[in-house]
Amino acid sequence: MTSPPPEASPRKLRIEPELYTRFREEFMFRLAGDAETQRRIFRLRYDIYCEELGYEAPADPKHHLEFDAYDERAILCLIEHRKSGLAAGCMRLVLPDTTPDGRSCRLPLQEHGDDSLTHPNLHPARLCLDHVCEISRLAISPLFRKHSTIDEIDSIVRHQQPFSATDRETFPLIVIGLFLATYALLGLSNRPHAFAMMEPRLPRLLRMSGFHFTRVGETIEFHGKRNAFYIDQRRVEEEMSRDLMPLYRHIMETLAPQLEGALPRQAIATSS
Repeated sequence: MTSPPPEASPRKLRIEPELYTRFREEFMFRLAGDAETQRRIFRLRYDIYCEELGYEAPADPKHHLEFDAYDERAILCLIEHRKSGLAAGCMRLVLPDTTPDGRSCRLPLQEHGDDSLTHPNLHPARLCLDHVCEISRLAISPLFRKHSTIDEIDSIVRHQQPFSATDRETFPLIVIGLFLATYALLGLSNRPHAFAMMEPRLPRLLRMSGFHFTRVGETIEFHGKRNAFYIDQRRVEEEMSRDLMPLYRHIMETLAPQLEGALPRQAIATSS
């Protein structure tokens, strides 16, 4: 099955500029430079990937944590809701395995669908490994989804902690915040070439925000229908809308001083 044809003129997502300011004030961005932030990310991933979707078996079922071997060479990022202190969303950037005994499957999408990567040029193996990574494990807590219900909230938080309609106005920006954090980390780590395995619908939605992913692989079955996509961080910065730039710069300035403490040991050894 091939992806749907591209839209002739994709509809742009219209968001009031004031909401970007509120989002910046209501949410904070943390890299996993400490064990507690890492644990919170793994717990959120357990809630989504193990409990809700059933995609993954928990690595630590006793403590309700989801992680895998790729986390050992990944940069992990958490979005936290300031007022409640709750984890709202997370993502990771997986770096290639550049150790001498590294496996030939250098990124997760190569392991799960290397034969599907059909683009003649945009392939991890054809690019400088020091400039390549993979975006994965994006997750947004049900608490912060637009249509989450009180029942969903109560299943995660033992005491009711409902959000007002005004609070919820910024929640749709969490997914944009996750991708802005991704692009910021790509720039800060000098890794402009990013790949991701996504369902076809997500890149179309991201295009509404001005983020243009290129499909580089055929459709495969992996937790549903998935395709490999590619994006160049340098192009993102060139084409980013003016409305998003203040939030993007804020995220970049927030993450920059945290990056060194959140780099995997392999990346630190490579750069030293």
